[in-house]
Amino acid sequence: MTVDLLKAVRSEFGDDGLDRLITRRERETLRQYEEAVGDVSLEKRIKILAEIRAREGYMAEWHREEDGSFLFIENHCPICAAARACQSLCRSELFTFQKVLGADCFVERVEHLLAGARRCAYRIAINPAH
Repeated sequence: MTVDLLKAVRSEFGDDGLDRLITRRERETLRQYEEAVGDVSLEKRIKILAEIRAREGYMAEWHREEDGSFLFIENHCPICAAARACQSLCRSELFTFQKVLGADCFVERVEHLLAGARRCAYRIAINPAH
């Protein structure tokens, strides 16, 4: 159903209309995540974000790597069919993670389900410029 809705929005309102819809969803998600995360350490922000995403069905988990960075993993994608139909959803997810986790870190997608990986995973490292 979601894929059909995305196709209908694109058909009725064009790519710009679909982008506006995704941006609106992004802003709301960002607001909710930022409210939940608050002003805590990076490690705590990652923990809270993983808890939120796990409740949303992403089977999210995280751990600290030996080099001090973190690996944030989503073992399931409840919106996979929609993301295949509209790659902007994945772009929005990465943007949202970066904004929620803050300017003191850098978020990089290192595994992508839509690129053939078995999951989506993100490396989160301290931003040396901050």
